[in-house]
Amino acid sequence: MKKLLLPGLILTAIYFAVFGGEYSLFELRSTRAALQEERTRVVELRQEIDSLRAWADSLEADSVTLERLARERYGMVRSGEILYRFAGPDSLTARDTSVIR
Repeated sequence: MKKLLLPGLILTAIYFAVFGGEYSLFELRSTRAALQEERTRVVELRQEIDSLRAWADSLEADSVTLERLARERYGMVRSGEILYRFAGPDSLTARDTSVIR
């Protein structure tokens, strides 16, 4: 009986270490994978933050970039310039299509 008790305890401890508890090997492996994914996400977010900071700096310091943005997004023009807008066929309203027919 005593000869079986020690191996039984050892097997129970090994089973619990591998399959049981909050810190099993499977849980540890999945936690490590999740940690690696989060680290990758942090690196990507830091790169995005750096890119946004560079864009903000260029908007604050570079008047050419600011002017280009104002022209592209808001259709701003300097005095004496003429703005031409080209609209595609999908931008016609119902009233406009009756004229085309």
